[in-house]
This record gives sequence, C-alpha cells and structure tokens, in this order.
Amino acid sequence: MRRIAPLGLRTRLIAAFLLVAAISAGTTAALTYQKARTAILKQSQDTAVSTLRDQVEQQPMRLPLEQSELKRIVVDLAKRGKPHPWNVFAEYGTLRVSSNFAQPTSTVITDELRENVRKNQHGAFQRVEDRAGTPYLTVGVAAVFSHVEGNEPTGALFFASMPLIEENRTVQAMVDAAKQGAVPGLAIAVIPALLAARSVLRPVRDMRRAAQRLGRGRLDTRIEVRGADELAGLARTFNETARALEQSVSELRGAEVRARRFASDVSHELRTPLAGMLAVTEVLDEDAEHLDPDTAKALHLISAETGKLAVLVEDLMEISRFDARAAELNLDDVDVTEAVGKTLERRHWDDDRVVTDLPHGVRARLDPRRFDVVLANLVGNALRHGGAPVRITVRTGAHPDGRRLIVEVADSGPGIAPEVLPHIFDRFFKADAARTRSSGSGLGLAITRENVRLHGGTLRAANGPVRGAVFTVDMPLEAGP
Repeated sequence: MRRIAPLGLRTRLIAAFLLVAAISAGTTAALTYQKARTAILKQSQDTAVSTLRDQVEQQPMRLPLEQSELKRIVVDLAKRGKPHPWNVFAEYGTLRVSSNFAQPTSTVITDELRENVRKNQHGAFQRVEDRAGTPYLTVGVAAVFSHVEGNEPTGALFFASMPLIEENRTVQAMVDAAKQGAVPGLAIAVIPALLAARSVLRPVRDMRRAAQRLGRGRLDTRIEVRGADELAGLARTFNETARALEQSVSELRGAEVRARRFASDVSHELRTPLAGMLAVTEVLDEDAEHLDPDTAKALHLISAETGKLAVLVEDLMEISRFDARAAELNLDDVDVTEAVGKTLERRHWDDDRVVTDLPHGVRARLDPRRFDVVLANLVGNALRHGGAPVRITVRTGAHPDGRRLIVEVADSGPGIAPEVLPHIFDRFFKADAARTRSSGSGLGLAITRENVRLHGGTLRAANGPVRGAVFTVDMPLEAGP
C-alpha cells in the first residue's frame, strides 16, 4: 500500500489558520444572515398584520353580510396593501370572495392559519409557497364588533396574501455578498498565516540546524534566544543541554585520552622487563630437566604465564595504536591462497584439523601482516573454543563499490550462545565466566575486527545452519591507504 507523505509543519500551520478563519467567517455570516432574515421578514409580517387589522376595523359592516357587501370590502382592502400590494380573500359562512381569481386560496391559506385567526383576535400570519415555489406571506384577521362588554366575532375572516420576492432578493443578495467576500477574505488571510508560520518555523529551523551541527560533533553550537515565549524557553533549554553535553564529552574525551596514554605507557614500560624475563625463562626451561620435579613444574608455570603476559602487552600496544588512530596499512599485492597457506604452515595448522576451500588466482591488495593476524586469530579461536575440523573458505563477490574478498572461518563446535553474539567482539569479553584463566586475553577478536575495519571491511559472527560458529570477513580486493 502506498504511504502518503505527511504534510510539513508550515502547511499544517497555514491550513489551521485558514480553517479557523473560514470557520469564523462562516459562523459570522450564518448568524448575520439569520438575524437579518428574521428582521426583514418580521418587519414585513408585523406591518402587514397591523395594516390589515386596522383596515378591517375601519370597514363598516352590517350582518348578515351579503355577497356584494363582502365583495366591496375585499376590493377596498385590496387597494390599501402594505408594505406590498396584496391579494385579499374573505370567508363568511359559505361565502368565499377573492380580489384575484387567478390565485386559488388553497395555495396560500391553510387550515392551520384559519384556526389561528379564529382563536387570535389580533390576527395571525404564515409563510407559505405556492405550487410554482414562490414564497408568500399570508396574514389573517377576524372581523369583530367592539362594544362596552368587549369584542364579539362577526364570523367574517379576511386574509391578505403578498409575495415575498423583494425580501427574498434582499436575503439572497446578502448570501451572495457573503460568498463573494469569503474567497478574497481567505486569500487575504493567507498573508497573516504566512507571517505567523514564519515566526513559528524560524526558531524551529534554527533548532533543526543546530541539532544537525550538534550531531556532527559541533558541541559548541548554540541558538540565539529571541523573546520570552515557549520557543525561546525551548532554545534556552537546548543551549543548556548543549553546554552540559559539551562539558561531559570534554571530560570523557580527556579521561579516554588519559586511559589510552596510561595503557600505552604501561605496555611500553613492561616490554623491556618482559623481554628480559622471557630470555631468562627460556634459559631456565632448557635446564629444567636437571631440576627436581616440583621446581621444574614451577619453572614451566612461570614461563607459560610470562609468555601470556608478553602476548597481553603486545595486544594492549596494538589496541592503543588503534585507539590513537596511529595504525597504518602497508599494502602489497598478495596471492590470497598462498597467504592463507603460509599462515597455517607458520602455526603448524596444516594438518587435518583445518580444511581449506581456496580458489586459485585470487589476488588482493592488502596488508600481509595484518591479514595474517586476522586469519591466525580466527582459526586459533575456532580451534580453542569451537572444534575441529575448522573450514576456511575464500571467495570473491560483486558489490556496487567494487569487487570484494570474502573469507569464512567455520568450526565444528556447539556454536555461539545467542546472549553471547552481541558481545563477541567486545574487549576482554569471555563467553565462559569460569574461563578467566584461559590462554586468551579476550582481545583477539577485538584486534581482528579493527584490522578488518582498517582495510575498509566488516567482520561478522553467526552460527552455522547445522552447528558451529561462522566468522565472515568481507573486505575490498583493493584496500585503500
């Protein structure tokens, strides 16, 4: 399913501003239309009711009314229509008289209006539409006799019907004016919407650029604080956070530099006495057979531990060079198959413990010494903590950045526990906590990964499809300087 891209903050701000403006304009126009329409119609109907009532009261009547008399009154009332000319209808018993025979009374006079006129001596009105859809205002009054005891109905009902065409035109003109003014009003509202969006987005953009610079390591980045609103408070908070982060990172960098210098200095100072100790232990190892068994055992233990300490010091020196970014590549054109064979032969692993799958003619430009360290560490780790036979597979692969050299080292052991995989390349990490006195220092895989990174490659650890651990080296055939 295609995902719709979210709208930007500027678009949402302008849309919200225009929506509020449209709702406000629409609400104001609706209320104005309602009030104005009510006022216009009320004025017309009040004028019509009062005029018809006054004119009926002024008409002389003698009961019972005859057809001719009723006709005379209707014609006279029709001539005095206010506020517009009207058609007059009269009902008296079974008599029905109209000033306009072309307009049937059934379209403008309803039973409901007749009932209201009979009940209300002051008159009643009703807005109706004829069959053509033309709106009409029909008012009605009952003719009464006034005397001392009160008003007495005569039984005659008079109705006046007038079209509301002019009133409807006035109301429609108001609606048209509101519609015509809405579009320019919304267009004009875009200007303050843009200004409001700019005032809100400018500090947001400043903060985004500052965050990007901060993410690139520019910890001295600060934002200019303008005003005293919420955005200004956010800018001040950002500056305080950046200042605290700069101080913390500065302290951490200083501590890291001191720690690297300490490890480097200690390792360097230990190399000279260790060299002398190794020379002494080698001489004593040669004469161990002439010593008593307990002394010979202690001597072999000292010699082994001294060798481990020497390896640890060398590993620490190597790690220090990586941390200080002082490690360099000495590149050379190497036959990969020949390089793997020399690494195995040099460590006496060229027996049935290690099985190789090496193609012929694969040449790569890399650092031979560091590539030897990578293979030696991976194969040695597989033999110590995995299980024989260990299989080495070399192949090449295509990549958008160029051809790659891929080396896989797989053992036949139980594999790597899932909780160990994320930490397998951590320094001084050992999968078995009880194996603290093993021959390894816990730095071998960390040094291996750094050597692969120095070539522009990656080192991955995983479990095989059946059993055993698989370490995969993926580096370019042409390593950069």
